[in-house]
Amino acid sequence: MIKAGPVIGGVALDSPLILAPMAGVTDLPFRLLCKEQGCSLVYTEMVSAKAILYKNKNTRALLEVKEEEHPVAVQLFGSDPAVMAEIAAQVEEGPFEIIDVNMGCPVPKIVKNGEGSALMRNPKLAEKILTAMVKATKKPVTVKFRKGFENGDSAAAEFAKMAEASGVAAVAVHGRTREQYYSGKADWDIIRQVKDAVSVPVIGNGDIFEPEDAVRMMEETGCDGVMIARGAKGNPWIFGRTKGLMETGITPPKPSGGEIRDMILRHGRMLSECKGEKAGIREMRSHMAWYTSGLPNSASLRNDMNQAETYEDMEKLLQERL
Repeated sequence: MIKAGPVIGGVALDSPLILAPMAGVTDLPFRLLCKEQGCSLVYTEMVSAKAILYKNKNTRALLEVKEEEHPVAVQLFGSDPAVMAEIAAQVEEGPFEIIDVNMGCPVPKIVKNGEGSALMRNPKLAEKILTAMVKATKKPVTVKFRKGFENGDSAAAEFAKMAEASGVAAVAVHGRTREQYYSGKADWDIIRQVKDAVSVPVIGNGDIFEPEDAVRMMEETGCDGVMIARGAKGNPWIFGRTKGLMETGITPPKPSGGEIRDMILRHGRMLSECKGEKAGIREMRSHMAWYTSGLPNSASLRNDMNQAETYEDMEKLLQERL
């Protein structure tokens, strides 16, 4: 039988399977598709606290949530404790069950501003941010971070202890350093070390590409939840297939070509409705590459998809080729 998910500050998850926040990927349509497949918790794309403070118009779409998505975590990033606390208090009124803080993003422009994974080099500031946010809101505050900043750095267990002492309700740890970005192998042992170091729920992240990976991570690390990132790109089925494995001990089959085609069309329609047809179909080009990766003649299909401008173009192409 499937293991129940963790309880994060009173928010009970019905399974341990969680969709990671990914910029440019985990928008509203994609979150809905993953939720339908059995994902227990979804995160928004990461949102700048300063952008919310200054009422940047682009943040409105990032913060939009539908009823059928719940529970939802909003992920904020920033490095000013006062601003982060103020925005935590502001979004408390919004439709989010959990407020998450990104302290793991490796992107240079984020790190250069002292945000994301840069905060792993400044645990005192990280502590001030988390403490201020926990005081500012009644909703559970969580934090996502990495194994460490530089290669050879294994600061995650101490960082997790600091976060727990600051009052966070759960921690998520990616088993790579900032210097690794997404290369090499994720160190799952660091997830086990974090689990041993704290009593709040620990969510493991890194190298979950197949249902068996999720089961193995939980067995090897003792983590309370599994966060799936790149393994979900073009593959919302990973949640349902992993759930099936956990429930029966047998991994359900991968989707057929027809199921992939139908999902792409549905995803494209949802994106077009959400962002307008032109923007939606352009965005769908990236998703199409992920959905069709590994399929016969996928390179030429992706190339043709890059010429598609309308939903009708995409539909015609897929009906002919998939």
